[in-house]
Amino acid sequence: MKEQNLKIRSNEFAHRCVKLALALPSTKLGSHIEGQLIRSSTSTAANYRAACLAQTKRGFISKLSIVIEEADESNFWIQFLLDEELLTFNRCEALLKESAELTSIFIASRKTAEKSKDRQ
Repeated sequence: MKEQNLKIRSNEFAHRCVKLALALPSTKLGSHIEGQLIRSSTSTAANYRAACLAQTKRGFISKLSIVIEEADESNFWIQFLLDEELLTFNRCEALLKESAELTSIFIASRKTAEKSKDRQ
């Protein structure tokens, strides 16, 4: 059940990030961040789905490590566009929080998987 909830949550996160990215101004910097945020957020969702299909614990941990990197990178880009004042804090606050929460959840999941792998 938790796995399915995280699939849904990471998918919704990706969709919301795409919408946010498309709202960025059509400047060189805005276009760059648009592409980076779309790539990292959709990669978060896609790689989590792949992690759930991993055939081994090692494969799961490896894919989850990519998910963590991509979720954290999404957080970076959202914070960056705020730092550059491309969008308002009110517009980005929920996604900034969600990216941080997802990163923390995926880190905790990886730690749990690593502990159970070590017990085997």
